[in-house]
Amino acid sequence: MNEGTITNQHARKFQTEPNYLPWLENSRASKNEATSSMDTNNSNGTYLSRLRTLAEFRFQLRKFLSFSEMASERAGIAAQQYQLMQVIASMPEGQKASIGYLAERMILRHNSMVELVDRAERKGLVRREHDEKDLRRSLVLLTQQGEELLHRLVVEHLKELGPKSEMLMHALHELQIAGQSQGTGEAESS
Repeated sequence: MNEGTITNQHARKFQTEPNYLPWLENSRASKNEATSSMDTNNSNGTYLSRLRTLAEFRFQLRKFLSFSEMASERAGIAAQQYQLMQVIASMPEGQKASIGYLAERMILRHNSMVELVDRAERKGLVRREHDEKDLRRSLVLLTQQGEELLHRLVVEHLKELGPKSEMLMHALHELQIAGQSQGTGEAESS
């Protein structure tokens, strides 16, 4: 069973139970009890604590990304198309998005970005225009339909993130502390 299958099976639970934590699924322990149980006193305790902290951050992040994927699908588009529209809309004022810039911001290869823009263009979300300064370059702009859909999705995402941001920020803060103490832990074990 791959990771995506597991994520999809638990996605509804993530959405309906904001405090769902997998290590507490069969336990009555509180979040604080679970966090304190992560710290062990053996020689691997520091490593295991960091590993669990990293895993918790990834879990919280993945919950939000899972929500984002489902919200995009409900709106009739792929999650990457939503991300594409975000990048285009967040361009600095007076600048337009080139295929190369979009590929860089979305960490995709140029040819993959061309395909993504093609699909978004067929859906009526974006349009291309030639760069007047360099006719070899295409610039990508949002259509009115794309802007309206992006607005709806951004509102939905912010509404979802609001109540869950505390858990994500807590996980990020714990990860930051683990990263700062990494040098100390390695010095102790050497």
